[in-house]
Amino acid sequence: MLALYGALCFAIAPVLGALAEREVPTFELRVNRNVVTGVCEHARIRTAQRHRLLDKPHAPEAVTTRKHASTEDGSTAVELISVFAHDEDLLRRELGLLCSTGSNFLNAGVSGAQTTFSMSSNKEAEVPTFDVRLISGAGPSDNRVDLTFFSDGYVLKEKKRFYDDVRFLVEAIAGNQTFYTVAPLLNFWAAYTPSKESGVGSHGKPLDTPFGLYRPGTELRSLLWSKPDVSRAACDSLGTKCDYPVFVGNDRLYGGMNGEFVTITPSLVNGPLVLRHELGHNLIDTGEEYDGGDPIDYWGVNSAPTIKQPLPWEHWLTSPPAEGSRPRVERVVMPLQDYAWTMLNTTSAWSTTFVSAGSYARHLVRSSLSGLPHSGALSVLIDGEDVGWEAKEDLGLDRWHYDIYRDVALSGGPHEIAFKLNDASLEGHAQLCSVEILEYGFPDEFNASADFYGAFPTFDGSNKTHLRPTNEDCLMRITNEPEFCSVCIEGLWMSLLSRVDPIDSTNASCAFDETTGKWTRTLALELVDLTKSGSYALEWQKDGITVPAWADKSTVEMAGDEEGSFEVFVRFLTEEIRLDPNGYTRSNATVVVDSPCP
Repeated sequence: MLALYGALCFAIAPVLGALAEREVPTFELRVNRNVVTGVCEHARIRTAQRHRLLDKPHAPEAVTTRKHASTEDGSTAVELISVFAHDEDLLRRELGLLCSTGSNFLNAGVSGAQTTFSMSSNKEAEVPTFDVRLISGAGPSDNRVDLTFFSDGYVLKEKKRFYDDVRFLVEAIAGNQTFYTVAPLLNFWAAYTPSKESGVGSHGKPLDTPFGLYRPGTELRSLLWSKPDVSRAACDSLGTKCDYPVFVGNDRLYGGMNGEFVTITPSLVNGPLVLRHELGHNLIDTGEEYDGGDPIDYWGVNSAPTIKQPLPWEHWLTSPPAEGSRPRVERVVMPLQDYAWTMLNTTSAWSTTFVSAGSYARHLVRSSLSGLPHSGALSVLIDGEDVGWEAKEDLGLDRWHYDIYRDVALSGGPHEIAFKLNDASLEGHAQLCSVEILEYGFPDEFNASADFYGAFPTFDGSNKTHLRPTNEDCLMRITNEPEFCSVCIEGLWMSLLSRVDPIDSTNASCAFDETTGKWTRTLALELVDLTKSGSYALEWQKDGITVPAWADKSTVEMAGDEEGSFEVFVRFLTEEIRLDPNGYTRSNATVVVDSPCP
């Protein structure tokens, strides 16, 4: 028998009843807490979509998730805490426990389906009016995860451009890659409201727009938000149509950020790449995989602090170690990591030095650059030798991440790397964003094969080592990559299925056959269509006894006068999920028939 999980009960007498568990209200407490001081900077309780773990047998009273991010100006590390429960009073008590340190909420504003606890006496945020359109997806919002794209910096005459930009982004990430297999679990919406000014702010100054998106300087990196209260209220005003907000800044060049919200630009080259990476943080329990981040950036299903502890992805290892042994840590070192953020000029090359141990077989020159539209514009040199940098075609002035692999060893001792601008017309545009040197061990020390899952070092900004599952197979490591690794994909499934039940609805009907003069009753399941990535196994029981003839059928028939308790157990099967500790791939429904047709 397939295991029971998250039962949906229906009574037919003879009419089908409601989806019982979905009728029980779920509330969510959201808290932003300063990592350093422990002070809560924002908190609110809102009506939320069901969390399926709350309906598990022997379910906990509350489900808590935590992740680290930055404040709206990017200056402070905060912990984003979400607590789900059926009891709103329980969440109020939890708020008192979470925010007992230095927090003094002055007022509690009640608006619609949410209660906001404020740290100041500021009035409630004014919510703009939105024209909301469904871009992709057709499932009910109470059983889908809804991503809503909000416009910022689009004046009235640019309304069509906004919807076109969102369609471009959605098609790029969900049309045939990245989110393609899980797309049936998602709805994508676009919510337009006009701005008074077009574009995004720069040099730390927002434009006159609803959400005030801006760049800290001129560099193509973070796109910050200046109106968090308005951003929260905008999403909450749409109810079940907004689980994860994405704020789209009207700019054609690289930019974005994750945290409490996702920000993005519709850059033709970088927009989809940055969006899928930032959504990876917000939709999945995943941290960074690239080098040079803050230590708190490395967390989640794709990160481990040490090989001494069990890896979250042990069930994905290509070569599991012998019993009692631990996986090998691949041999690699990072002698240089520099977020330079420097403008280049033709007068003098930008250069820095690094030291090689001289004991590695090959090395990689990794850099990110902007404002360099053609290959002759720049020379990259190590110890005076040109390493053969070439610009990405049709990039224009946008930013790109470049990798130059060199299958030769660096000698032991100091080395110099230089970036020399050759085209004076690009001064003021050409910028070195970051540069990194990685040295790899010999083939028997470092497995660089695609699809190999092991324990690969990642180095944070202080050169402390963290571990990740693959070399360079994941977009959480390499933004230019279009796909998640298997570990992150499994994490994505678990995150989405924790909110979405594989059973959309159950239907019962009676039909009379005039030829035979008999009634037939039909029981039908409406399942979320996940057939492009897996299959369903179904088992039906009547009064606790399996009905073999109904195996794997979503629609079954019986005599119109047949009565009893009919239960169906559903399990979703896919190669993309190897471990499901909470039973999110399973569901079941019960139909009680206590009267005959008609």
